[in-house]
Amino acid sequence: MKLIEIYQHEKQGYNPFLITDRWQVALLNYAPAEALQAIDKLDVHHETDEVFVLLRGKSALIAADIKNGAIEYDVIDMQPNIVYNIPKNVWHKIAMQEGSQVLIVENNNTHIGDFEFYDLNEQQKQQLQKIVNETIHNS
Repeated sequence: MKLIEIYQHEKQGYNPFLITDRWQVALLNYAPAEALQAIDKLDVHHETDEVFVLLRGKSALIAADIKNGAIEYDVIDMQPNIVYNIPKNVWHKIAMQEGSQVLIVENNNTHIGDFEFYDLNEQQKQQLQKIVNETIHNS
């Protein structure tokens, strides 16, 4: 008898692998698109909070308040095995270093339709990179 299900994800990028009728679990493995220098947009979910847990490596969790094109960032240098929650309607992104892996829990099928993007201009990208680098080096 086999009652325990086992899931793994070793390829690069995002993989929602356990999807129930109400929630889903995903693994996000480092991919070049997740590097700080590659971030060109933020995203938001209007129907769900999103939980992040750093399993290995080094990653920064970014939250943002956007008003009239001005962005105020809240950045955390993630620590392993700590649960971080981004409430619904909060803009966010994760900046990962090579070898990092993050566990994500959110409402089911969030990756299919509950998202909106905010494109960053060059000045906003530079501001974000500066804040993330300062946060990582000061923690």
